[in-house]
Amino acid sequence: MFYRLSADAVLILHLGFIVFVLLGGLLVAWKRPFLILHLPAMAWGIFVELTGRLCPLTYWENDLRKLAGGAGYETSFVEQYLLPLIYPSWLSVPVQYLLAAVVVTVNLLIYGWVVWRWQRRPAPAD
Repeated sequence: MFYRLSADAVLILHLGFIVFVLLGGLLVAWKRPFLILHLPAMAWGIFVELTGRLCPLTYWENDLRKLAGGAGYETSFVEQYLLPLIYPSWLSVPVQYLLAAVVVTVNLLIYGWVVWRWQRRPAPAD
């Protein structure tokens, strides 16, 4: 049961990372230090989509699922509803390229807004 719960936790972490890659620029708008975390995460997400590689979180999750040995229920809530979001059956190389383009486009729009917002801010008084 521990391995199954751990695999589910890694899957949730993976989903959170994907959301962070796509929308983390909004955190940068809120607090600039997130930029140091978001830019490499975004670069990694684009790299994974363009090269077709698997994220290390995928390997970690798969190893934990193997260690779980299928004990317990047939599928968990996480496996039933979140797994298809991260690994849809229709995912192919052209779709991965499209997803990479979506990540780039969304983040260009967000960062364009962030930079515009930063430039509109009044200079601090000395």
